[in-house]
Amino acid sequence: MQRFLILFLLTTACLGAQGQQLDPNDYIYPLRELKQRLYSANFGEIRPGHFHAGVDIKTDAEEGKPVVAAADGYVSRVVLQAGGYGRAVYLTLRNGTTVVYGHLRRFRDDIERHVRRERYERRSNGVNLWFGPGTWPVKQGDVVAYSGDSGSSGGPHLHYEIRDTETQRLYNPVREGIIRPRDEYPPRIVRLHYVEVDTVQGVPVRSVPESYAVVRTAAGRYALTHDGPVGVGRRGYFVAEVTDRRNDVWNTFGVWRVTAFADGIPCFEFRMDSFTYDISRCSDAVSCYPIQINSRNEAIRLAQLEGAPDSFYPTMAERGLIRTAEGQVRRIRIEAEDDCGNVSTLEFAVRGRAGEFRAEADTTAVTLRPDRTSVLRVGREAEVRIPEGTIYEPIFVRPGLGEAPQADSGVVVLSPAYRFFDPATPLFRAVEVTLRGSVPRPLQLRAQLAVRTRRGSLACVGGAYADGAVTASVRTAGDLAIVADTLPPAIRPLFAEGADLTRAEGVRFRAADNFSGIASWRLHIDGKWVPCDRFPMKGTLVHFFDAPAQRRTHAVRLSVTDGCGNATHFEGTFYR
Repeated sequence: MQRFLILFLLTTACLGAQGQQLDPNDYIYPLRELKQRLYSANFGEIRPGHFHAGVDIKTDAEEGKPVVAAADGYVSRVVLQAGGYGRAVYLTLRNGTTVVYGHLRRFRDDIERHVRRERYERRSNGVNLWFGPGTWPVKQGDVVAYSGDSGSSGGPHLHYEIRDTETQRLYNPVREGIIRPRDEYPPRIVRLHYVEVDTVQGVPVRSVPESYAVVRTAAGRYALTHDGPVGVGRRGYFVAEVTDRRNDVWNTFGVWRVTAFADGIPCFEFRMDSFTYDISRCSDAVSCYPIQINSRNEAIRLAQLEGAPDSFYPTMAERGLIRTAEGQVRRIRIEAEDDCGNVSTLEFAVRGRAGEFRAEADTTAVTLRPDRTSVLRVGREAEVRIPEGTIYEPIFVRPGLGEAPQADSGVVVLSPAYRFFDPATPLFRAVEVTLRGSVPRPLQLRAQLAVRTRRGSLACVGGAYADGAVTASVRTAGDLAIVADTLPPAIRPLFAEGADLTRAEGVRFRAADNFSGIASWRLHIDGKWVPCDRFPMKGTLVHFFDAPAQRRTHAVRLSVTDGCGNATHFEGTFYR
């Protein structure tokens, strides 16, 4: 069987062992002073373009809960950034694992002072600091930080993950017995889809999914509302939309395992025990991407794409494809299991139907194969370079003009839209796109590429103008065009002019941008640079006061620049 993603083989060779690998007695709970141990996300949930790498622990809708060392070790890394995990602490433990605490409010006092000093010396709002064993040693239970809501966080919680220190393999803390949620709810099987598959010139071609409603008949038992056996083709697979719940919370969770049986024989198993970050983007291959991007559930493809890592599939027959002869009746059983061991089952019959799904060769299509680098062009105006390993399987594409983009306020569209891939094509690697167009000189520094979203609006993907063209690295399939962002960010102070901030913890602003996003910001108080934290989910910029109040009026100047170089400034005063 052809294997083309060399990186996958090298990375996942060590991931074949499934099941518990860690001793849960090595770890204590990472948070103190909680009223309840509740959770908002579990390990391996399918997210846009990645799997969730840890467990999200609720913190009573509050910030400031003590975060403690799960075991003996040392602080090996401290990160402060606007997105991602925001403020994060990495502890390298003596047992060979590393734990990560993300979305923190602040670090332990001595670490916080060190980070503050580094920020001032570097004049940098963000830092990424590494330490050896002798700098910040910790004992199990030592406080290392306080929980918060920093980074790409939708509310107060602690992101907690466990990695193998040497390989950076991520462990499922619930399956390892380290985190033990209260969970009496089996997964919910929401909907079923059937996809028939044919092959043309070595390229798999799929039918439009046929969808079937699902009804719960008893606890953990589901059936189709469809009368009689489901008509299926000679070769195809199912897609199961699934979700999960836990006690005491309204959050939904991902499932741990999905298994399919044909006539009682296992033919497919997906299991989320572990992965490494370099294959996290394969969430788009594990799911049925065209269905997933329009669903709030996990749309698990009960078949393995050619380029999807074997480590997710401990059981597989014919890559999950189910063959059914005309008139043949087969019994199908699908099981969905959560990481706490609760199982739901959907059983139904299928019958091979007359006629076959036959895909015909399209002489106008271009064949892309994942084991080679390709270049596609649309006339002289548009070009894309597709590295080896970008797509998960051979596909047909028809490069040409896309749908006309709908311009947003302050955004000038400077070229037609071009389409290289179907917008529902998942990409593992970034492709390099170059579009040529007539860009007026005043807009050349503001020119970037934008992709047309499913709703018809534009989303910035970046790039730079040079020699009559804009080139950008793009990881999303869709219609692309040259645009220019002409509006600067907006700044609004969250204090009145001259306000007394003596009792405040900091000086706050709201900052937003219409298109290309906030790229950088600088805050000066009395003419001196000071660090400023950005909270993108809240749309705020905050300088937390780190010097004693002087009981006088201070001048403040904030400059914010977007991704296209548009800048805006605010000047004001406050008393402290």
